[in-house]
Amino acid sequence: MIKGVIFDLDGTLLNTIEDIKDSINLALNEMGLKGDYTNEDMKYFVGSGVDVLTERAIKKFHQNERRIELKERYNYIYGKRKAIKTKPYEGISELILSLRKRHIIVALLSNKPHQDTLDVLDHYFGLQNFDFPFGKREGIPPKPNSQGVELLLETMHLQHEEVIYIGDSDIDMQTAKNANLIKIGVSWGFRTKEELLQNGADYIVDKPYEIIDIIDNLNK
Repeated sequence: MIKGVIFDLDGTLLNTIEDIKDSINLALNEMGLKGDYTNEDMKYFVGSGVDVLTERAIKKFHQNERRIELKERYNYIYGKRKAIKTKPYEGISELILSLRKRHIIVALLSNKPHQDTLDVLDHYFGLQNFDFPFGKREGIPPKPNSQGVELLLETMHLQHEEVIYIGDSDIDMQTAKNANLIKIGVSWGFRTKEELLQNGADYIVDKPYEIIDIIDNLNK
């Protein structure tokens, strides 16, 4: 029986790419660098946490010694801009409601800083709709390391075979594989179906309601 799901956040529940892009570009401009990254650039910069995001963003300027400065500026700017252009993907709110009606535990694991994770979830969905929402916290390695998943499973009081992991990137599929969870890749996010399949997705869905169909079939 499937009793719980663990969602990724960026590119899975929320389309956050424009606010992230704008924040990086503004931070670079403040540093005297030309912030001209596009949405497509950002889709391959995000997913592994702020350290990797800022490392990738500073790389072309050959000023890696300023990465910490960029990270600090980005964090401050994004903290002010994280809910300007961000929006839920179509059908996500209905999906969460359907899961809760089925008494499925709804958890979330993101490489986004923990407070930012809580803030955007509360703004767009209401934190009350998530049983266990976890962003990146001190002392816990980022995905695809499975430590965060293992801590979530302990908190959920569920076994690996009772939980599905849902995400949009190679990092997500690798995380689920490392934790030995069923892997659902979503096609509406930041990466391609090919990437999801190459990284071991058990299912690919094009619409959120298809996740309910998968869970219902597994629970027959």
